[in-house]
Amino acid sequence: MKLSCDEATKICDKNQYGEASLWEKIKLSFHLFLCKKCGLYSKQNRVLTKCFEIHKDSESRKKHCLPEEDKKHLEKEIKARI
Repeated sequence: MKLSCDEATKICDKNQYGEASLWEKIKLSFHLFLCKKCGLYSKQNRVLTKCFEIHKDSESRKKHCLPEEDKKHLEKEIKARI
């Protein structure tokens, strides 16, 4: 059941995306209990994931509009063709 730090970080990454099996989660929890460095990695990984999700959500809510200069140019083109 011994897990190396490299294996623990891989499972930690899988766990962030919901891809870790139950057995992997158990092994990871035991390893994180014993290894403070991997515990810190796991915490930092969760924070980065949360920051990325917040940024992604805020970007998707932004309205993407044409700049005023482009709008005026497009309006002139349309009027010229009518």
